[in-house]
Amino acid sequence: MTPQLTFTLAAQNPVDHVVNVGYKVMDLFGMKDVWVWSAHVGNLVLAGLLTILIITWAARKIATGPQSLGANRYLTRNPFAHMIEVICTYLRENTARPLLGDRTDRFIPVLWTLFFFILINNLLGLVPITDLMHLADKAAGQHGLFSGLIGATATQNIFVTASLAIIAAIVINVAGIRELGFGGYLKHLTAGTPAYLWPLMVPIEIVGTVIKPVALALRLFANMTAGHILVAVLFMFAVSGLGLLSKGGLNVVLGPAITVVSVVAAVAIYFLELFVAFLQAFVFMFLTTVFISQLAHHHDHEHDEAHGHEPAHSH
Repeated sequence: MTPQLTFTLAAQNPVDHVVNVGYKVMDLFGMKDVWVWSAHVGNLVLAGLLTILIITWAARKIATGPQSLGANRYLTRNPFAHMIEVICTYLRENTARPLLGDRTDRFIPVLWTLFFFILINNLLGLVPITDLMHLADKAAGQHGLFSGLIGATATQNIFVTASLAIIAAIVINVAGIRELGFGGYLKHLTAGTPAYLWPLMVPIEIVGTVIKPVALALRLFANMTAGHILVAVLFMFAVSGLGLLSKGGLNVVLGPAITVVSVVAAVAIYFLELFVAFLQAFVFMFLTTVFISQLAHHHDHEHDEAHGHEPAHSH
């Protein structure tokens, strides 16, 4: 890593590494200074394209081959594609199917899309794209030529996570209406309580319906923001330690020690962030699945109850 890149990564304000940066700002529809394009928009577009390309490519490698290959036609033809197949299979069979049952195949394309899109956004946030854009600006001798075009962590933006949560909320509630019918959907807001409790229970259930996507948005936003700022702070300490060398005396020993400890800690946190990137994508997808499963018929439970009483009636 060059000294210039090292000092760029360790900006004085660690928040600069995660905040959005405007690239194309203009007046639009009577509104002034509208961010038509920003770093987060660039990352979202890049993540969307990568999601489409990677999944399409993996699907071709996973698909059954020609009969001329014999039994080998059922084998996935690439190790990376095989890893994606394992992840997809786990999410479908071990996460979604126990909750959704025979509705799994209907919803799994949406759940897979949420998982991989969020995951790719989280991983892109770990790449110092913003810092590389700043260096490209310096090399070109023109400020703002590349800065803001792409970079930063899109899933750190509360508006991005809120948009994803709104999409999840639409899927959850539309699935509930399709499963229960509009009347059944409204009835579930009463939580099965007597009519005299409806004035209390209906507002509580409505608030709960709103809180679910809010929790999805805040959880993803907070986790991605905290981890990235922590990494940036550690890099800032590492560069500050090198700056102590010029002061002489005990600082000659203290400075390198601070740098070494900070770099080791930053590397450790960076690997932890890789885990968090997968974990938060999984949590968002999993909770969406849970919320979908909560809006379902209780026929199975009623059937089990009736079946449990059959022997008594038969005697």
